[in-house]
Amino acid sequence: MPGPTRAERNRRLADDFRIGKRPALARAISMVEGRRPGVADLLQKLLLARPQARRFGITGPPGAGKSSLVAGVATLLRARGEKVAIVAVDPTSPYSGGALLGDRIRMNDLATDPGIFIRSMATRGSLGGLAATTREVVDLLDAFGFPNVLVETVGVGQTELEIASAADSVAVVLVPESGDGIQAMKAGLMEIADLFVVNKADRIGADRMVREIQQALALRAGHGMQGVSGHHGVDLSRPDEADEEPGRAHAPAWEIPVLKTSAGRGEGIEEFLDALLAHNRHLTESGALEDRRERRARSRLRDVVVGRLRGRAERFLASHPDLPVRIADIAAGRATTYGVADELIPAILKGTEKSDQG
Repeated sequence: MPGPTRAERNRRLADDFRIGKRPALARAISMVEGRRPGVADLLQKLLLARPQARRFGITGPPGAGKSSLVAGVATLLRARGEKVAIVAVDPTSPYSGGALLGDRIRMNDLATDPGIFIRSMATRGSLGGLAATTREVVDLLDAFGFPNVLVETVGVGQTELEIASAADSVAVVLVPESGDGIQAMKAGLMEIADLFVVNKADRIGADRMVREIQQALALRAGHGMQGVSGHHGVDLSRPDEADEEPGRAHAPAWEIPVLKTSAGRGEGIEEFLDALLAHNRHLTESGALEDRRERRARSRLRDVVVGRLRGRAERFLASHPDLPVRIADIAAGRATTYGVADELIPAILKGTEKSDQG
């Protein structure tokens, strides 16, 4: 007797997901991470709902104490009776392919709390500081009913800025010994930060780093930075104003706070959570939250379309019988790469149409 079809398995999984079974959530995430067959159909069943969760991104260089801050924020939210999902994204281990920093180990105290769900993900070579499927995983956690989703990732330069495409509010965590605060700004972190946290503030240099960040923020708000595009494409000198509709009341600009915490001592965590919640309220009340969600949807649609077209092109090129001849023509100067590409693209697109119709 044949077993259940893929469609039947997906339908059963979706039913279990909707009634809140944790194993179904874990299996759905695994399907997304593994890009398994049928995952697009599964997401179509699970994600057709308006986003509800507060999505907080916490990023910063290795060793900044982000995991301790995340654990502290999650503990406070649980004390307030709220459920929390945590996605810890780490660089990929070159040996195992798994998460290198092992945040789940550092969050062991939270793992037994039924109101907390923790998932570690590896970037697997993705350059943006996120695993390729982090955004879909966050969507699943939202759809499952978690009102708070905390995404922790390592951000150490210009390529580690994708957290802004997964979170509504982004906190950048720095430590006094990480060096010149202005250099941190040059790394691109200012463009994504909705608030800054100087952690391990009991160490020498914390006050100096706070002043440097505040000075950099003041410079950014001045005339010298007008017209510069920042977090989610918003003009840095006039936050949340770029997408205002005609006649819409001007919303007060969000003033980026610079907080001091000492996660190891449990100091400043409540103020940090309050600042995250305040920014979420600001986004909601000003209408900026919807703007950010729409920009995020546009970006993700582009990514999916480009990714599928790239996959189609790679499969086509891998099986095209005349490709070696055309490559030889290019190498010998009898053709150009642009000319050959113009010949191949219509065939690739025609193949895409046939695939869609089939």
